[in-house]
Amino acid sequence: MAEHSPDLAADPAAHPAADADPAAAAPAKRSTRQRRALVAALEGSQEFRSAQDLHRELRDQGDAVGLATVYRGLQALVEAGEVDVVKPDGTEAAYRLCGRAQHHHHLVCRRCNRTVEVSGPAVEQWADEVARQHGYVAVDHTLELFGTCPVCARELAERADQDPAPAGRTPGRTD
Repeated sequence: MAEHSPDLAADPAAHPAADADPAAAAPAKRSTRQRRALVAALEGSQEFRSAQDLHRELRDQGDAVGLATVYRGLQALVEAGEVDVVKPDGTEAAYRLCGRAQHHHHLVCRRCNRTVEVSGPAVEQWADEVARQHGYVAVDHTLELFGTCPVCARELAERADQDPAPAGRTPGRTD
Protein backbone atom coordinates (compact mmCIF):
# COMPACT_ATOMS: atom_id res chain seq x y z
CA MET A 1 0.00 0.00 0.00
CA ALA A 2 1.27 3.49 -0.77
CA GLU A 3 2.54 5.51 2.15
CA HIS A 4 1.65 9.04 3.21
CA SER A 5 4.75 11.19 3.02
CA PRO A 6 4.36 14.71 1.67
CA ASP A 7 7.40 15.83 -0.26
CA LEU A 8 7.90 19.32 1.11
CA ALA A 9 11.48 19.35 -0.12
CA ALA A 10 10.14 19.75 -3.65
CA ASP A 11 8.26 22.91 -2.64
CA PRO A 12 10.65 25.53 -1.23
CA ALA A 13 7.73 27.90 -0.68
CA ALA A 14 6.35 25.44 1.85
CA HIS A 15 9.40 25.96 4.07
CA PRO A 16 11.68 28.66 2.69
CA ALA A 17 14.04 28.69 5.65
CA ALA A 18 14.40 24.93 6.04
CA ASP A 19 17.66 24.75 4.10
CA ALA A 20 19.22 27.63 6.00
CA ASP A 21 20.50 25.30 8.70
CA PRO A 22 21.73 21.68 8.55
CA ALA A 23 19.63 21.03 11.66
CA ALA A 24 16.58 21.16 9.37
CA ALA A 25 16.85 17.42 8.88
CA ALA A 26 17.07 16.74 12.62
CA PRO A 27 14.67 14.04 13.71
CA ALA A 28 11.47 15.06 15.46
CA LYS A 29 12.55 12.95 18.45
CA ARG A 30 15.05 15.69 19.37
CA SER A 31 13.09 17.56 22.00
CA THR A 32 14.08 21.17 22.35
CA ARG A 33 12.29 23.92 24.23
CA GLN A 34 11.24 25.41 20.91
CA ARG A 35 9.97 22.08 19.57
CA ARG A 36 7.96 21.48 22.75
CA ALA A 37 6.47 24.98 22.46
CA LEU A 38 5.58 24.31 18.81
CA VAL A 39 3.87 21.01 19.66
CA ALA A 40 1.98 22.74 22.49
CA ALA A 41 0.75 25.40 20.04
CA LEU A 42 -0.36 22.68 17.62
CA GLU A 43 -2.16 20.85 20.43
CA GLY A 44 -4.24 23.97 21.03
CA SER A 45 -6.15 23.66 17.76
CA GLN A 46 -7.83 21.06 15.58
CA GLU A 47 -7.55 23.27 12.49
CA PHE A 48 -4.63 23.46 10.10
CA ARG A 49 -2.46 26.53 10.73
CA SER A 50 0.35 28.19 8.81
CA ALA A 51 3.91 28.36 10.09
CA GLN A 52 3.51 32.14 10.30
CA ASP A 53 0.39 31.80 12.48
CA LEU A 54 2.17 29.36 14.78
CA HIS A 55 5.22 31.62 14.94
CA ARG A 56 3.04 34.63 15.81
CA GLU A 57 1.27 32.66 18.57
CA LEU A 58 4.57 31.51 20.06
CA ARG A 59 5.99 35.03 19.93
CA ASP A 60 2.81 36.45 21.53
CA GLN A 61 3.19 33.91 24.35
CA GLY A 62 6.73 35.12 24.97
CA ASP A 63 8.57 32.20 23.36
CA ALA A 64 11.73 33.36 21.60
CA VAL A 65 11.37 31.07 18.58
CA GLY A 66 12.48 32.20 15.14
CA LEU A 67 10.39 31.61 12.04
CA ALA A 68 13.14 29.43 10.54
CA THR A 69 13.05 27.28 13.68
CA VAL A 70 9.28 26.91 13.34
CA TYR A 71 9.68 25.77 9.71
CA ARG A 72 12.44 23.31 10.65
CA GLY A 73 10.43 21.96 13.56
CA LEU A 74 7.33 21.51 11.41
CA GLN A 75 9.32 19.78 8.67
CA ALA A 76 10.85 17.35 11.17
CA LEU A 77 7.43 16.64 12.70
CA VAL A 78 5.93 16.05 9.22
CA GLU A 79 8.77 13.67 8.31
CA ALA A 80 8.23 11.80 11.58
CA GLY A 81 4.52 11.41 10.78
CA GLU A 82 3.48 13.43 13.82
CA VAL A 83 2.09 16.41 11.88
CA ASP A 84 -0.12 16.55 8.80
CA VAL A 85 0.38 19.21 6.13
CA VAL A 86 -2.04 20.49 3.49
CA LYS A 87 -1.71 23.19 0.84
CA PRO A 88 -5.22 24.56 0.32
CA ASP A 89 -5.88 25.93 -3.17
CA GLY A 90 -2.28 26.89 -3.86
CA THR A 91 -1.86 28.83 -0.61
CA GLU A 92 0.94 28.32 1.87
CA ALA A 93 1.29 25.01 3.66
CA ALA A 94 -0.78 24.54 6.80
CA TYR A 95 -0.06 22.10 9.63
CA ARG A 96 -1.79 20.29 12.49
CA LEU A 97 -1.04 17.38 14.77
CA CYS A 98 -1.75 14.06 13.13
CA GLY A 99 -4.76 12.34 14.67
CA ARG A 100 -4.10 8.91 13.19
CA ALA A 101 -1.05 6.70 13.16
CA GLN A 102 -2.01 5.02 9.89
CA HIS A 103 -2.12 6.55 6.42
CA HIS A 104 -5.12 8.80 5.82
CA HIS A 105 -6.43 11.70 3.76
CA HIS A 106 -8.18 14.96 4.63
CA LEU A 107 -11.49 16.60 3.88
CA VAL A 108 -10.89 20.33 4.52
CA CYS A 109 -13.45 23.15 4.71
CA ARG A 110 -12.45 26.11 2.54
CA ARG A 111 -14.20 28.59 4.86
CA CYS A 112 -13.15 27.54 8.38
CA ASN A 113 -10.38 24.94 7.81
CA ARG A 114 -12.35 22.35 9.80
CA THR A 115 -10.79 19.03 8.82
CA VAL A 116 -11.95 15.44 8.85
CA GLU A 117 -9.44 12.62 8.53
CA VAL A 118 -10.70 9.95 6.16
CA SER A 119 -9.39 6.64 4.90
CA GLY A 120 -9.67 5.69 1.27
CA PRO A 121 -8.97 2.05 0.47
CA ALA A 122 -10.08 2.58 -3.14
CA VAL A 123 -7.59 5.45 -3.48
CA GLU A 124 -4.82 3.29 -2.04
CA GLN A 125 -5.59 0.47 -4.49
CA TRP A 126 -5.77 2.91 -7.40
CA ALA A 127 -2.42 4.55 -6.47
CA ASP A 128 -0.73 1.16 -6.17
CA GLU A 129 -2.17 0.02 -9.51
CA VAL A 130 -1.13 3.21 -11.35
CA ALA A 131 2.38 2.93 -9.92
CA ARG A 132 2.60 -0.75 -10.90
CA GLN A 133 1.38 -0.06 -14.45
CA HIS A 134 4.13 2.49 -14.92
CA GLY A 135 6.86 0.48 -13.18
CA TYR A 136 7.16 2.79 -10.18
CA VAL A 137 8.05 1.52 -6.72
CA ALA A 138 8.05 3.08 -3.25
CA VAL A 139 5.31 5.52 -4.25
CA ASP A 140 4.01 8.05 -1.74
CA HIS A 141 0.95 10.22 -2.16
CA THR A 142 -1.23 12.77 -0.44
CA LEU A 143 -4.86 13.55 -1.03
CA GLU A 144 -6.79 16.49 0.30
CA LEU A 145 -10.39 17.14 -0.63
CA PHE A 146 -11.58 20.74 -0.23
CA GLY A 147 -15.19 21.78 0.14
CA THR A 148 -17.63 23.42 2.53
CA CYS A 149 -18.30 21.65 5.83
CA PRO A 150 -21.89 21.09 7.04
CA VAL A 151 -21.66 23.87 9.66
CA CYS A 152 -20.46 26.47 7.13
CA ALA A 153 -22.95 25.26 4.51
CA ARG A 154 -25.78 25.69 7.04
CA GLU A 155 -24.53 29.18 7.97
CA LEU A 156 -24.34 30.16 4.29
CA ALA A 157 -27.86 28.85 3.66
CA GLU A 158 -29.24 30.69 6.71
CA ARG A 159 -27.54 33.91 5.66
CA ALA A 160 -28.96 33.57 2.14
CA ASP A 161 -32.46 32.99 3.60
CA GLN A 162 -32.16 36.05 5.89
CA ASP A 163 -30.68 38.40 3.31
CA PRO A 164 -32.71 38.08 0.12
CA ALA A 165 -31.87 40.37 -2.76
CA PRO A 166 -34.19 43.35 -3.24
CA ALA A 167 -36.81 42.92 -5.97
CA GLY A 168 -35.29 43.17 -9.40
CA ARG A 169 -31.70 42.72 -8.13
CA THR A 170 -29.48 39.71 -8.60
CA PRO A 171 -27.85 38.42 -5.39
CA GLY A 172 -24.14 39.25 -5.33
CA ARG A 173 -24.38 42.12 -7.84
CA THR A 174 -23.47 45.60 -6.67
CA ASP A 175 -24.36 47.66 -9.74
